[in-house]
Parts: sequence; C-alpha cells; structure tokens
Amino acid sequence: MALVDREGLEALSTRRLGEELGCEAMSIYHHFPNKAHLMDALVDLMLADARVELSPEWDWLERLRRCAHGFRAMALKHPKFFPYFAVHRLNTPSGVAFIDGIIGILREAGFSDRDAATYFREIGYYLTGAALDESAGYAQGPSAAEPVSNETIVASFKNLAAAAPFFQPEHFQATFETGLEMLLAGIQRAHRGRGVVAGKTTVER
Repeated sequence: MALVDREGLEALSTRRLGEELGCEAMSIYHHFPNKAHLMDALVDLMLADARVELSPEWDWLERLRRCAHGFRAMALKHPKFFPYFAVHRLNTPSGVAFIDGIIGILREAGFSDRDAATYFREIGYYLTGAALDESAGYAQGPSAAEPVSNETIVASFKNLAAAAPFFQPEHFQATFETGLEMLLAGIQRAHRGRGVVAGKTTVER
C-alpha cells in the first residue's frame, strides 16, 4: 500500500513490489497465488482503516455518522487506491463483514430488511461519490484539450465564478458534513414516519 500511496496503482506489479521488498518477484507468489489475491489483500487493508470503535451508548444515527467519517478518512488516507476500492464488490470476508455491520446498525434500529438495504445503498452512493470527488475527482481528473480559461469564466459564467471559491479543498470538510447530515436527517424522518410490525415496515397513518 505504501508503494501505491507513493507512486499510484499503475506502479504496482509483482516485479516492482519485489524491488520494494528486496526479494524476487516470484517469491511473492508463495504468499499470494496471483495479483487478484494481492489486490484483495489491499482492499482488506483499506477496510481495516475504515473501521471505527462504536460505543454501545450511541444511537443508530451516531453510529452511522461515525462509520461515514471512518470511510471518508480511509479514502483520504489512500487516495490513489480508492478509485479501485470504490468499484470493488467487497465480497472478500472482510468486505462482507463490513457490509453486514452497516446493515446491522439499520436493522437493529428497527428498519425493515428492505429499508435497511435501501438506506445502506443510499449512504454508499453519498460516501463513494464524496470520497471519489475529494480523493480523485474534479481537481485530479482528466481535463479538456482546451479548457475554458479562468478569465472567460469570470467574464461569461458569473454563477460559476461566484461559487468557485467554495469549491476549494478548505471547504471540503464543511461540504461533506452538510451533505451527510442532510442524508441522515432524511433517513431519520423516514424512520419516524414508519412503524415496525413483525419485522415488516408499514407507513403510519
């Protein structure tokens, strides 16, 4: 992971890793049968960085909030690997346990299985998009062959020019917090408007 953090995912090969570790590339295969297994190990390492200690005294909202912050911190710690992680199915044992834990928070709060799955995905949409944007998004992504100049934006696109200062990294934390709280508040409102009967969610009238 240190190699990827430093040089990017494209630098990772068994030959380059062998050089990094001071060993023959073939010796790596004694520990990982192929590169796919090595990538899975890196995914599990990412998940270890995403885990947070959850107090039994916290309600479900605070638990989700802490998990969200842990996910973002993981992405920002390893921004060069996160784009790969973002589209991984997380079907390693550690990945399945991670997903099970988040869904478990929702189910223990009284959400139906369907709602737990829905809100899990919605939280995932927000976190993945936010983390991609901050770690490898707009400022890091591909650019047009002839980008519109700042001077043109100031002269002709006044809405963008007015908002542009708030797109800067110093505003990322506040933007993330605002979006997360909006999402959690929406889930909380939905939760308050429903009753749980025999494991099924019904709309209260």
